[in-house]
Amino acid sequence: MATFTRSDWQQGYKSQTREYSYWIEGIEGIIPFEGTLFRNGPGLLDRNGQRYGHPFDGDGMVCRFSFVGGRGHFCNKFVRTPEFLAEEKEGKILYRGVFGTQKPGGWWNNLFDRKLKNIANTNIIYQGDKLLALWEGGQPYRLDPVNLDTIGIENFDRALAPGQVFTAHPRRDPDNGDLWGFGVEPGLKSIIRLFTVNQEGVYQERYQTKVPGFCFLHDFAYTTNYQVFAQNPISFDPLPFLLGFKTAGMCLELKPNTPSVILVFDRSGKLETYNTDPCFIFHHSNVYEEGKELVLDSICYGTYPKLEPNVDFLDVNFDRVVPGQLWRFRIDRSTGTVKREILLDRSCEFPSINPHYIGKNYRYIYLGCTSEAQGNAPLQAIMKLDLVTGVQQIHSFAPRGFVSEPIFIPGGAREDDGWVTTLVFNAEYNRSELVILDAHDVSAKPVAVLPLSHHIPYGLHGSFTTKVWV
Repeated sequence: MATFTRSDWQQGYKSQTREYSYWIEGIEGIIPFEGTLFRNGPGLLDRNGQRYGHPFDGDGMVCRFSFVGGRGHFCNKFVRTPEFLAEEKEGKILYRGVFGTQKPGGWWNNLFDRKLKNIANTNIIYQGDKLLALWEGGQPYRLDPVNLDTIGIENFDRALAPGQVFTAHPRRDPDNGDLWGFGVEPGLKSIIRLFTVNQEGVYQERYQTKVPGFCFLHDFAYTTNYQVFAQNPISFDPLPFLLGFKTAGMCLELKPNTPSVILVFDRSGKLETYNTDPCFIFHHSNVYEEGKELVLDSICYGTYPKLEPNVDFLDVNFDRVVPGQLWRFRIDRSTGTVKREILLDRSCEFPSINPHYIGKNYRYIYLGCTSEAQGNAPLQAIMKLDLVTGVQQIHSFAPRGFVSEPIFIPGGAREDDGWVTTLVFNAEYNRSELVILDAHDVSAKPVAVLPLSHHIPYGLHGSFTTKVWV
């Protein structure tokens, strides 16, 4: 039985053209912490009615929630890249998107055009007194945390060379605060670069290694001794892209009967590879070391969610979309084998944990999931999964609420001491609400609900810092 209506879900994909700055009124409950929550995602889904072909091609809009003195302040601004400003001036689409957007004019107008705009729309993180809007296909944009104004490309005093990209999925070492990230130069042999940005904002490349085959890597997992990637069994045929017939994302294909490869790098860049059954992974929850084994938890899809030309993403048939499910991989480094088991067969995405437990043995995962246990649908609930007991706590916002990535904010000594925040699109009021849940029991009544006076289009990732700007 459907827990949502398509028209409700589609409302959350309308562009938000306005930029706001105001104190949030009508807060329900009490805000239990101080600090700043940043979120990023596509704010524009069209240019004057000319729609982008996929939401991931939309221009990045950063949202800032500031919590101080029991009050909440909201601010949002677009990342003003040169491409954003050019399209803003012309009032139309001027650039191809990676996933589903072609320039108007058919294949002829896209022929041999390899220029892709840096949309800076995937993540936002504060490190070394630098607020960075991230997109994995380019370099980060630095923003002013006081007013979210765009300062410009951040290349870390030229340590990041022209053409080298910066991850949209960094991992912070919980012991020393270093931010670990990666960049990929895909090809017949792909180059993976691992780097750190320390607490002073200094960039340092740690190593780079060539990997056989094409690498489509969105995320990685981190321990003190290892960095772990899942190399999806994907091929890329550049010809339709170069000839203007398809976007780059449409040229990706799942290779049949080809294993996924787990790539394990040690701190020197030495590579070990482990084959496992084919699957497709966007996001990892965590990895930790257990004797000679590495235990990796990831959201897996049975196949690559292929992009097709001339298919409207708003008309997606959820019954035909392969769901993401939580799997565990036990990588035995002494035998070179991988064992896998499913931890959660409910459709889910955006795994989040207490950041103090990154790379360590842990117990709790917080996820966005469907409201119903079976079938596929938009994410309408937040789940806390106990990996020891298997107990699931669920807070559903169905039928008219749609959730975003949960973000854990630590608040004590125990692993689940803290709060889980999520930005919920409330279709009943056509607005978004920041919801704060108690991490001990996410199924309980929210600790606080901060209603915005407008909606924010469905976003991607974000982060929290104890620093405050208003």
